[in-house]
Amino acid sequence: MAMPSSLLWAVDNFGRVYTLSTVGQYWELCKDPQLKFKRVSAAKQCCWGIACDDEVYTYVFSGDVPIRNQEETYENQRWNPVGGFCEKLLPSDRWQWSDVSGLKHQQLDEFTLPSPHWEWESDWYVDENFEGEPTEKGGWTYALDFPSTYTTDKKWNSYVRRRRWIRYRRYKSRDVWAKIIPDCYDVLQNCFNDISVGGWEITDEPLGHLSVWAVSLRGKVCYRENVCHHNPEGSTWSFITTPSEVVQISCGPCDLLWATLLEGQAIVREGIDRNNPQGISWSIVESPSFGNGIMHVSVGVDVVWCVTEDRKVWFRRGVNSHNPCGTSWIEMVGEMMMVTVGLNNQVWGIGRNDRAIYFREGVTPSELTGKTWKEIVSGRESDKSQTGSSTSLVSAGCFFTDDIQNQTNAVIQGDTDTSSDTELPSVPMNLANTPPMGAAASSSGNGTGNQTAEIHASFAVDPLDSDQGETTVASTSNEKANLEMHKSSTNPNPSAELHWTNVDLKEAQKHPVLSTSTFAETPILSSLGMFSEGAEEQDGADEHPQWAWVSGGGCLVHLHSPLKWFTVPSGLSSFMQSLSITPAQTAAWRKQIFQQLCGRIKRELENFEHYEQAIEQSVWVKTGTLQWWRNWKPYKWMDVRVTLEQFTGSDGMRDSILFIYYMHQEEKKYIHIFLNEVTVVVEVLDEGKHSFALYTPERTEQRWPIRLAASTEQEMHDWLSLLNMSCCESRRIQGPPSHHAIWSVTCKGDIFVSEPSPELEARPHLMPCDQMFWRQVGGHLQLIECNNRGVVWGIGDDHTAWVYTGGYGGGFIQGLGSSADNIYTQSDVKCLYIYENQRWNPVTGYSSRGLPTDRYMWSDASGRQECTKNNTKLPSPQWSWVSDWYIDFNTPGGTDEEGWQYAADFPASYHGYKSMKDFVRRRRWARKCKIVTTGPWLEVPPVTLWDISIIPSSDADDEEAVALWAISDKGDVLCRLGVTQQNPSGTSWLHVGADQPFISISIGAFYQVWGIARDGSAFYRGSVSSKKPAGDSWYHIPSPRKRKLKQVSVGRMSVFVLDINGNLWYREGITPDYPQGSTWDYVSNNICKISVGPLDQVWVIADKVQGRHSLSRGTVCHRTGVQPMRPKGLTWDYGIGGGWEHITVRGNAA
Repeated sequence: MAMPSSLLWAVDNFGRVYTLSTVGQYWELCKDPQLKFKRVSAAKQCCWGIACDDEVYTYVFSGDVPIRNQEETYENQRWNPVGGFCEKLLPSDRWQWSDVSGLKHQQLDEFTLPSPHWEWESDWYVDENFEGEPTEKGGWTYALDFPSTYTTDKKWNSYVRRRRWIRYRRYKSRDVWAKIIPDCYDVLQNCFNDISVGGWEITDEPLGHLSVWAVSLRGKVCYRENVCHHNPEGSTWSFITTPSEVVQISCGPCDLLWATLLEGQAIVREGIDRNNPQGISWSIVESPSFGNGIMHVSVGVDVVWCVTEDRKVWFRRGVNSHNPCGTSWIEMVGEMMMVTVGLNNQVWGIGRNDRAIYFREGVTPSELTGKTWKEIVSGRESDKSQTGSSTSLVSAGCFFTDDIQNQTNAVIQGDTDTSSDTELPSVPMNLANTPPMGAAASSSGNGTGNQTAEIHASFAVDPLDSDQGETTVASTSNEKANLEMHKSSTNPNPSAELHWTNVDLKEAQKHPVLSTSTFAETPILSSLGMFSEGAEEQDGADEHPQWAWVSGGGCLVHLHSPLKWFTVPSGLSSFMQSLSITPAQTAAWRKQIFQQLCGRIKRELENFEHYEQAIEQSVWVKTGTLQWWRNWKPYKWMDVRVTLEQFTGSDGMRDSILFIYYMHQEEKKYIHIFLNEVTVVVEVLDEGKHSFALYTPERTEQRWPIRLAASTEQEMHDWLSLLNMSCCESRRIQGPPSHHAIWSVTCKGDIFVSEPSPELEARPHLMPCDQMFWRQVGGHLQLIECNNRGVVWGIGDDHTAWVYTGGYGGGFIQGLGSSADNIYTQSDVKCLYIYENQRWNPVTGYSSRGLPTDRYMWSDASGRQECTKNNTKLPSPQWSWVSDWYIDFNTPGGTDEEGWQYAADFPASYHGYKSMKDFVRRRRWARKCKIVTTGPWLEVPPVTLWDISIIPSSDADDEEAVALWAISDKGDVLCRLGVTQQNPSGTSWLHVGADQPFISISIGAFYQVWGIARDGSAFYRGSVSSKKPAGDSWYHIPSPRKRKLKQVSVGRMSVFVLDINGNLWYREGITPDYPQGSTWDYVSNNICKISVGPLDQVWVIADKVQGRHSLSRGTVCHRTGVQPMRPKGLTWDYGIGGGWEHITVRGNAA
């Protein structure tokens, strides 16, 4: 399971395009090496570039999900008394072939491919699904007249009908450079000088949108229209007026756009937003240096860097979305040819003298300028073959001598550094092509020393420093180099019989600077540039290519992620790895040592078995001061003293009791809880308190837990960790969850797991599910799925997919409660929403003055709670804001151009357009926040998911693949290939074609795949098997009458669905010969989520369960009485809750 990565793009001085992964160590040559480029601009999923022919090309990454575009047209007919329905329409009717509105004429043969980079998937076919309901054969829908409300039923007054024809086209030019077709034949107008890609994070911009800006050879600024996920090449170029001739342009991921003018000034585009991605006007920013105009500019999320004509680097202060021009310039140390800014404001540059690529270290949200420039010394992909030279070193007898020493990375000190030396860059060595020093001295005579001095004099010139001190550094390096050379030549190795070739010493002048402090310790042998055979034959390239352009627009470097860019993978390191101990040897040695220790302990203890134990039991106590929610009137928080007593019995088993001491009517009292009776310890959402709750079976039944609160979050986490570990010890539970475990997620995103007892599903005496013990696992998820092979996947709030690594603990769970291995950093992002409400009045129109009976003018979705931008808090201190408030245009029901939804009154059904009867309106504001935690989870890039399902039970061996289906956040149906117990993350996605986007998917124990489309209709996938994992076709299953479905879950032979109103339905008549079933049968209501297990057991999250004082939302419930002859069961058994959001029992096959 690999960590997610992103790419840094670069162009060398020969026009070849390379990429460097954030988890890689080598530059990889981009495909289509025959095409030479001048510059490139990268985004997350693609890269745009200008080739040496001045044409624009785009490079779209290949993915498991194809890029498809649906073309549709409608066939319209009218009834006449003679021939019935026919193609003859009235003069006032719409076209016979038209769009959905009927205003545009579009016949089937008028649809053409937009460019050679597309291909048709299939021929035209009729869509036989209408608003979730199947139509009659032929796909016709009927109405009284055009336009009107269409239905699937033909009535006596149905005088017109129509049907929809569909055809899909697929983008085929992926992982290759695709040429953008010119708009016209004007050569100069279609030739470009610069290009920049960004804008994919413009506030609530439609998903997949991209802003592509370019500068023509004439200095004109162009904007590429309609570039998005479904149209990666866009449509046409639009010319944007500028104050003067433009030289270069840079577009950030958000709404920042800067460009440089021929006169040396910079211009800033203002007014860029969702409705106007091209912006409104330009503002001029003067150059920071008098007499030296701005030569190059690069923008990020909220930063701007530039390079002036004297190659000085500058940072623009005070830049943000509200002030894109910033306030002032700050000069940075170093001289660069150009700079580029990445996704999280990370910065790269190309050195002025050496043309090497440098990375700006220390860039953080609090320190956007960073600290130092550090050279990227990664080799190219061809360098991987240069691993045999270390063997030659051993045969030469110098493997463990001082002739080979490690080299350090070149670091150019930044603005905040006071004094430090420039480090020596590591250089990949290939000693097979390097002459020995003794031979070089004898063959060159006195000239060798002069050559060496010349080499080190060129090394001593720092490409980013001033010219002061060059002579001193060069002379000092020369003296120390001669000493090292003399030492090497006076200690020859007679056993070395190698074939040496001469090396052009002038090539070493291209190496970066070496400081005097590090150069003294570096011998001549490791200082020279060393090349494999034929390395210089390709366009004169050497070991250290000179770069012409770099783009970090698609590169995401996390603050604490380790990078391999700054160490050279030499042949020595490869040889040392070949000498290292293999994991198999380590495991064998550990097993042998463990067996020896066990034998030793057994021998030593046998001599003392007849002695009695000196201590029968031990007691351990932890005390603290917390607050306790009193469970009688008046309900309030009380200061209490809490004591946890943990004792160890003579049998070595531990148990614990929690005492809570409080004062009542000036009398000291206490309550106590045996931790072996506690069913769960869970953090509780409370804006003003760091609170958590303890449940027992009795309190679970009453929906009234013991609630405690700490003064700080850290104190609360300490108590949670200790209580969780003590509860596990009392119940003799340790280690990772079993393969049959039941997983669940709370509304906070916390993950809990329970080990099922055999009595949980056994008849006739079922164990009540309120006695189940739940323990927490680190991480943060929104949805989780599992099976009985130990394969567990989850989806976060940001739709990122995660796979379980086999560990346990993480998060606040430390010490013995957490495994040392398989715990990784996990992050999640979610949106908090508030609503702005307004009412219309005849004088002022819509305003924030409502009626006394109206909801708050700033509220939550229900309108009962006041929520403003200022008083909306983060879910917990673990979260942090990552955006400002913005209008959400993706609100269900649609919005107008300003984000408003209209209705007749509060509350009502909202729509995205204004009518005469609409007297109220609202719009949703969103703000993103992020949490960073730890847990046994690894990210599965790059596709973001909406739903997931794993085959619940399988008799296959551990090596056979596990069927896993998913829905992407765009609604694509996917099948994961290569999922096994040893490789739970799988290898790749297989796209399963569908006529419309899906929202739910489920696969049963016998490969029965059911799905729910976005319009609420149900589908069954036929012929799915282990040998044919994607099946062959979809079969439309009619939904319950006038019901829109939202979730499906398939067990062994049972299929349950959930509609949008919370009603649960069971599919009758399913047999092995007829897996689609016959009818739907109603089961229950007030259901939020459902999970059907491999034994057809049914578990749900109930919405409203009566508790001691109120209704409990989000309660785990178990359907009892489920039998093969009674698959719907009888009644519900209520378990833990409320606050639970998701549960899966698909691994419980015991």
